[in-house]
Amino acid sequence: MKRGIFMKESLQILCSSLVENRKIIKTAFPLENSYIYPVCAEIFTEKHQTAQEERLSDCRKILKENTGILSNFRGITKPVMISMMAVDTNPQEKLRRSLSVYALLKEYFFTSQYLPVASMAISSMAPESRYEELSARTRKIYEAIRSEHPFLTNSQDCIYAALLALSPRTDEAIIEETEKCYNILRGEFFSSNAVQSLSHILAFLDGTAEEKCSRTLDLYNKLKLNGCRYGTNFELPTLGVAAMLPGEIKDIARDIAETDEYLAHQQGFGFFSIGKKQRLMHAAMIVSSDLIDKNNVAARSSAISGIVALVAAQQAAICAAVAASAAAASASAASSGN
Repeated sequence: MKRGIFMKESLQILCSSLVENRKIIKTAFPLENSYIYPVCAEIFTEKHQTAQEERLSDCRKILKENTGILSNFRGITKPVMISMMAVDTNPQEKLRRSLSVYALLKEYFFTSQYLPVASMAISSMAPESRYEELSARTRKIYEAIRSEHPFLTNSQDCIYAALLALSPRTDEAIIEETEKCYNILRGEFFSSNAVQSLSHILAFLDGTAEEKCSRTLDLYNKLKLNGCRYGTNFELPTLGVAAMLPGEIKDIARDIAETDEYLAHQQGFGFFSIGKKQRLMHAAMIVSSDLIDKNNVAARSSAISGIVALVAAQQAAICAAVAASAAAASASAASSGN
């Protein structure tokens, strides 16, 4: 029998929701990158909602009416933005708040595809009275991060800087925590950039640096024992979110492994869809949705950080895929020219 057959009923329900939401979203956005569909599906699943084509269409119209054709809200993350609007009780107001934060962030950052995600995070977790303060703090934290790691820090880090700006701790404490996590983990994974992103997520979550890093490494190793090799590139931040879920690491690893195997046999998550590492990342997010107490404020922050990390990971994956495709096309053209 397949291992996934023994998974918890609550996880099966969430998996079924993810698969169903992915089908609906793919129908609503038929020409998007395949990586985007499960991300949007997870946004609905995390909220225990089922996507509706009519509502998605309405939110698309709202987005079109309130943004220009060249707006980053209508770039590669457009379906994500629409999905985040659709799960809100007031999509029009959700967009208005996000655009308000976005306008403030543009005073501190060059415009990029990552700023809309940062603006959605801030607008989801803070009152309007704090938007200006948090936008300025996001830049300040970003500069501190870049000062520590000038060659690793790029425009994607504005997303994590926005999350860290929402922390009640001082800027100095945040950067110190980030650096502690980075120094503990940098020898454990190949990609320094990915470790930096992971350290940002861990710094946002509760606990000591030592505890958070220990649980993250423990989860990574226990997943390997369960036959699952978690991705060590842009997937790492979501591993940190899963590691800080309540419960024993061995139980979390088992749940992720069983969820991953279950998803492997579902349409859109098999061998010819998003790949093993991507699927395992979504399995971790499903387990997160199952274990996070939605009535707990700290847990809500963890849920937001998980979605943000997931969106950032998929943006990185899409950009890498586009770059690889462009490089292959260029090499092919050069070869033909010779």
